[in-house]
Amino acid sequence: MNGLRRNDAEELPEAGTKKMPLVSIVILNWNGKEFLRKFLPLVIASSYANKRVIVADNASTDDSVDFLKESFPQVELLFNAVNEGFAKGYNTALRQVESDYYVLLNNDVEVTPGWIEPVIELMENDASIAACQPKMLSYQNRNYFEYAGAAGGWLDSLGYPFARGRIFETVEKDSGQYDAVQPCFWASGAAMFVKAAIYHALGGLDEYFFAHQEEIDFCWRLQLAGYKVYVQPASVVYHVGGGTLAKGNNLKTFLNFRNNLVMLAKNLPPGWAVRTIAARLPLDALAAWKAILKGDSGFFIAICKAHVHFANWLLLGKKTAVVRVARKAQWHGWYAGSVVWQHFIKKKNWFSEIVRNK
Repeated sequence: MNGLRRNDAEELPEAGTKKMPLVSIVILNWNGKEFLRKFLPLVIASSYANKRVIVADNASTDDSVDFLKESFPQVELLFNAVNEGFAKGYNTALRQVESDYYVLLNNDVEVTPGWIEPVIELMENDASIAACQPKMLSYQNRNYFEYAGAAGGWLDSLGYPFARGRIFETVEKDSGQYDAVQPCFWASGAAMFVKAAIYHALGGLDEYFFAHQEEIDFCWRLQLAGYKVYVQPASVVYHVGGGTLAKGNNLKTFLNFRNNLVMLAKNLPPGWAVRTIAARLPLDALAAWKAILKGDSGFFIAICKAHVHFANWLLLGKKTAVVRVARKAQWHGWYAGSVVWQHFIKKKNWFSEIVRNK
């Protein structure tokens, strides 16, 4: 399948001026046959009528592709010649998909009936909303939020991501406390709805990131361009998490620490970025030495490697980065304080204890 995407300069129509928009659910897969077997039927059965279901295979070495051809012939397939990671893998795939909306959906996400409609209705009724996520709950502990997004992502003044329903490793039980539709700082890449024309106009995901925090960087750039990012809790999905890189994986640690520093350097004003990164580096070092004391040399090495690669990016990689655009709007979901201080020093575990009235 080779589709032509819409012109990047083409403006999205006003809400109510066209038929039901086309939603393309694009699942980036790498060796995820068992996840596809379990969760793809629910995606296909989604009640939203004007949709496409596409699996973009990232050079799997299992028999995912043969399985899809045999078991789900109605699903469209795209093929990447090599494993391009999350960011480039999606960019390569989405360049071939013409649609009004994309849904970037992990292969380890269980969707629920009617999960598409509330998000599309919200985004169609507000042209300023460029990206949105559903409420994300844990597949294993279904009454609890899931780490990767929960009920909408936030960012603190030192660049630490957290979410409504998740502070570092602490996740809350979902009792409807974050069911309000609200703007947030970032939408989870595990289940992110995005207007297709805007995705391409902003350059898509930054491919340097490979994986991890690329969606935070993208949502930051969306806000800098004058758009909003939202969470729509009326839509619910369940996420397994760690399907590709498990928690504690040293590559995951490296990517998270490196990419977070790159993201700050790219999107903050230069002076602000220098001050923030100068404050962050000692905290990273503290985390690294704490890991050494616990006997986790791999974590220590991953952080050291992240800092070296960040320095290399500053010297050589910035010219290839998808950089920030002109500032047109105030950020939503930005916490001016330190979530590290609030959580580890003041022992606050819930989002509502740290960010009041949200």
